[in-house]
Amino acid sequence: MTQPRRILVTSALPYANGPIHLGHLVEYIQTDIWVRFQRMRGHECLYVCADDAHGTPIMLKAREHGIAPEVQIQRVWTEHTADFARFGIGFDHYHTTHSPENRHFAELIYTRLRDAGHIVRRSIRQAFDPVQQMFLPDRFIKGGCPRCGAADQYGDSCEVCGATYAPSDLRNPVSVLSGAAPEARDSEHYFFRLADFEPMLREWIAAGALQGAVRHKLDEWFEAGLADWDISRDAPYFGFEIPDAPGKFFYVWLDAPIGYMASFQALCERRENIGAPLAFDDFWAPGADTELYHFIGKDIAYFHTLFWPAMLHGAGFRLPTAVFAHGFLTVNGQKMSKSRGTFIRAETFARHVAPEYLRYYFAAKLGPEVEDIDLNLEDFAARVNADLVGKLANIASRCAGFIGKRFEGRLNKVLIGDEDPRRSDDHIDSLTSDLMRAADDIATCYEGRDYARAVRRIMALADEVNAFIDQKKPWDLAKDPAQAGHLHLVASVALNAFRLLIVYLKPVLPVMAEAAERFLGVAPLTWNDAARLLPEGHVIGAYQHLARRVEPEALSKLIADSKEAAPSIAAPEQPVTAPIAPTIGIDEFAKIDLRIARIVAAEQVAGADKLLRLQLDLGSEQRQVFAGIKSAYRPEELTGRLTVMVANLAPRQMKFGLSEGMVLAAGDGKGIFLLAPDAGAQPGMRVK
Repeated sequence: MTQPRRILVTSALPYANGPIHLGHLVEYIQTDIWVRFQRMRGHECLYVCADDAHGTPIMLKAREHGIAPEVQIQRVWTEHTADFARFGIGFDHYHTTHSPENRHFAELIYTRLRDAGHIVRRSIRQAFDPVQQMFLPDRFIKGGCPRCGAADQYGDSCEVCGATYAPSDLRNPVSVLSGAAPEARDSEHYFFRLADFEPMLREWIAAGALQGAVRHKLDEWFEAGLADWDISRDAPYFGFEIPDAPGKFFYVWLDAPIGYMASFQALCERRENIGAPLAFDDFWAPGADTELYHFIGKDIAYFHTLFWPAMLHGAGFRLPTAVFAHGFLTVNGQKMSKSRGTFIRAETFARHVAPEYLRYYFAAKLGPEVEDIDLNLEDFAARVNADLVGKLANIASRCAGFIGKRFEGRLNKVLIGDEDPRRSDDHIDSLTSDLMRAADDIATCYEGRDYARAVRRIMALADEVNAFIDQKKPWDLAKDPAQAGHLHLVASVALNAFRLLIVYLKPVLPVMAEAAERFLGVAPLTWNDAARLLPEGHVIGAYQHLARRVEPEALSKLIADSKEAAPSIAAPEQPVTAPIAPTIGIDEFAKIDLRIARIVAAEQVAGADKLLRLQLDLGSEQRQVFAGIKSAYRPEELTGRLTVMVANLAPRQMKFGLSEGMVLAAGDGKGIFLLAPDAGAQPGMRVK
């Protein structure tokens, strides 16, 4: 029996501007399996998380929907918690960073760092959107890559050649929000002096808190020098205002990891209310005799292995015991894709396939290192059908009927080793012994997050059990009344073996384990149950299906429901033309002022079936125009394009706002085609 441990575990906070997808679930499933294993071992293992609810993208998403950011993040929180529940993610508490607890700890940590001299202020030059009247994050600026020239690249890195750079290095940069060219403006910002903590960080890393690949990456960052970290953002910004700094807000990455502390504090308060007190300082004070683990993706290792421990240490809190990073998820060998139907939401997957099967498949792929894993859907179906249906559930389904029908549901006595007078049947003895002896090896795998090795070991044992059943042929024994005792023993050995396999797989398959516990008539299984067998006369229930095959049709529907095809306009079978309007004179035509305009922004119009709202740049001014082209174009396809507009059309007050002109488009009843000038035209030019 191991000494009970007190453990606090977190997963990285999902961002509150979109749904949970399968790429997210790699982390939460990995963490949940580890937590469930620790609880089965008898340890106090608490698991907290929260929605990361601050930042510019959330503010803009709420604006797009015409709602307050608080409403936006509450909606997403509800969706996220439902998705996690579907996949059996067993949080003790799931919180939000937009909370009083998070504000308290963000301000506390900041003021302690400030008072200790670890915060400095200085002016920096940033990109400013003159249309939206806001400073732009790097990812809200696009332009040509300064290295390879690839168009439409973000302001921090090129997806074509992999170069990293400053937004000011982009060729012909434009704001993603408005399409306007950003202006360079100065603003005072607050910086955290990360280099102050380099000796402490090196010591913490050397103590074994990180995986090898992450340590090697940190060596590169140390060699390059630890730069000051900009922890402030200018209004407008959805987040917490910095104390004594009006108009300045904490950068989302400052208060996001603090969400771990806030969520745990909320759990402590909840436990206090139900009379089961939990002390915050027991897990966060320096020198606490507890353990703290963070599970994260490799893309955010910089924040969790440098900034976060430095912030904690500088503010007088304990350091993490370890940070465990994992790799990315690909689907069918490629990056997840909406057009291919492989960018799969958690909710969509759960509608077509049992969520536990994904837990099992991920477990079969996950090791202790920072490696990417692939979800191959054909392999997924084959592995689930072979392992969970053909091996695991098959053991119970093949033997339970004999016990129920012939022996009143009561198991025979199964002994092992020298206790068993029937040792002449070496296969019975060795099978049960092999399964029970495997407990420590499998536990070591779970503890070290080597789930793939654990699953291989468990399934090898399942193969042994099925081979035993095939050899003993209980269906033949059942034909001979003289073999009733042997039949009783064989079936009882197989069902005891099945129970041991369920013990070992319970961290991965909690729902299936619960169903198996009901069928076996046992209390919730713990790891210690691997050291004992069911007693003679123990009564089992009637067997019901524990696993069902994954059919190709279900996966086809899953892919179909996940596809997000780009709209297309079918070409007409033959040209369709409207009758020519009555003729007008040249003087009448001369009154129409046609101008070249650049579409600097385009967006959906809430409540309108056909309209898009366009922001048009005429060179000397900008106009808002509502155009009935929604069926033909997505807003993001229009930004930056040139078109032709009627510039002197009288403004028209519409239900959705003032339309200050008209863009020209052609239509044949089946498609709409926006008119555009040849290359070389510039906004403001008059069409002659």
